[in-house]
Amino acid sequence: MNSIIKIFFAIIVLIFGVGCNSKVKLKEEQKVAITAEHILGNPEYLAISYGGYRENSRENQPTIKELKEDLKILSAMGIKVLRTYNVQPELPHAANVLEAIHQLKKDDVDFEMYVMLGAWIDCLNAWTDKEPNHDIESDQNEGEIARAVALANKYPDIVKVIAVGNEAMVKWAASYFVQPNVILKWVNHLQDLKKNGALSKDVWITSSDDFASWGGGDPVYHTKDLEDLIKAVDYVSMHTYAYHNTHYNSEFWKVPEIEENLSDKEKVDSAMLRAFTFAKKQYSDVVNYVKSIDTTKTIHIGETGWATISSGHYGVNGSRATDEYKQGLYYQQLRDWTHKEGISCFYFEAFDEQWKDANNANGSENHFGLINLKGQAKYPLWSLVDKGVFKGLTRNRKEITKTYNGNKEALMNDVLVPNTEYKR
Repeated sequence: MNSIIKIFFAIIVLIFGVGCNSKVKLKEEQKVAITAEHILGNPEYLAISYGGYRENSRENQPTIKELKEDLKILSAMGIKVLRTYNVQPELPHAANVLEAIHQLKKDDVDFEMYVMLGAWIDCLNAWTDKEPNHDIESDQNEGEIARAVALANKYPDIVKVIAVGNEAMVKWAASYFVQPNVILKWVNHLQDLKKNGALSKDVWITSSDDFASWGGGDPVYHTKDLEDLIKAVDYVSMHTYAYHNTHYNSEFWKVPEIEENLSDKEKVDSAMLRAFTFAKKQYSDVVNYVKSIDTTKTIHIGETGWATISSGHYGVNGSRATDEYKQGLYYQQLRDWTHKEGISCFYFEAFDEQWKDANNANGSENHFGLINLKGQAKYPLWSLVDKGVFKGLTRNRKEITKTYNGNKEALMNDVLVPNTEYKR
């Protein structure tokens, strides 16, 4: 009798185990089946630009453990798609991010995160003491593309997009920019790999670049090579920075005469609405140009953001564009608009990174994050702290709390009102 009972329970355990394993396997298969086509433009797949660097040099690479810490925080925010920037062998950040996601998925089949993997592209002599040659590419580019392909093939359930270059065609990137034919060459190479089965056909190929590089600005960019590139990519990833334009193209930012009698807060709110309109106009200009070349192409936002500290062009002695209140307005405006219009927006960025302007702690490039280096959620995320989404999560052993201790009045005391007299 005991033997019969043991056999019976063994069968039950076996059936239950097979059932559970089948469910796990089904979930994994469903996630592998999710493609860029499903993700991009889908408001359920919130996107962000991510760098996990905590120190003032990229030589200090974040560990897998630290990356997993960040990924859990981002997941709690509702983020499901990350954008990375390069796969250089001496900077294993992107490879480690993919491995961290892989491990999290292994531990929890419900964990969901995908990656837009960037392959950095340079011209000859970029970042050296020699004169950059913008008509010839760096011989390092081939290896960068090969590493991106290898990672996409190693993590097919995670890598859904490969971006060839980051602001690699815009002429103000004087240290390294290349001509569109270089980007076109590597985009075509990746598309050929897809056709030959050496890369998944479901991986979408793009280049992530300034709005002007995609034909939304100066006609000098309107070339045959750009037209061919638009036709070759699976979609267009464009950047727009109203924040930087408060200095470089400031007419939209200055308080107009008609608003001079408004309260300071009303002036700021109105300026941020103009900034938002400025970003939408750049997006619209890219759409109009791209659609004139290829009506089938979709356009998403690969970068846009707003810094919260600046000792330079955008601070108290500059355009006065910089503070957390403005970041909060811009972030919400962008998210609301892009959700409604079916546009993916890889908001820049998740966390502050102090290596970007290592010799100037208050340089604006160090302060685009939604969470600072103290583990404090900036104003755009205060409501998430209130909802308890970060409960039990830490960064560098610190709980996620609010900046200003959540004191809105203290935050507003630091708000800078745009100066009508400011001249760059």
